[in-house]
Amino acid sequence: MFLQVLQIIAAVGTILTGLFALLKPAAVTGFTGLSPLGGRGITEIRSILGGLFIALGAYPLFVSSPTAFMMLGAAYLGIGVVRAVSMFTDRSVVQSNVISLVVEIIFGIILVLPV
Repeated sequence: MFLQVLQIIAAVGTILTGLFALLKPAAVTGFTGLSPLGGRGITEIRSILGGLFIALGAYPLFVSSPTAFMMLGAAYLGIGVVRAVSMFTDRSVVQSNVISLVVEIIFGIILVLPV
């Protein structure tokens, strides 16, 4: 039961991240390092960091399937692996990247654990 609550929190956190990017695309610059250039850049942030994250978080809640939660966890772990490698190859070991990596690992592990 406790694990299910944590999984729901992770899915809702994913949705909230997406909503933030969707509604305030210019505000993600400070955290992500991405700078939207013109309408095209803003649209990209809204669609990928906004729409995709909203859908990724909402789907497991909508279908209430352990497999959907596990898929979201696999996505977080995949992002985390690439981020960890990139942080060293790109020399970008900065606070925002470390925070993102920690969240990705924690959410990923919580979400892939069977309930």
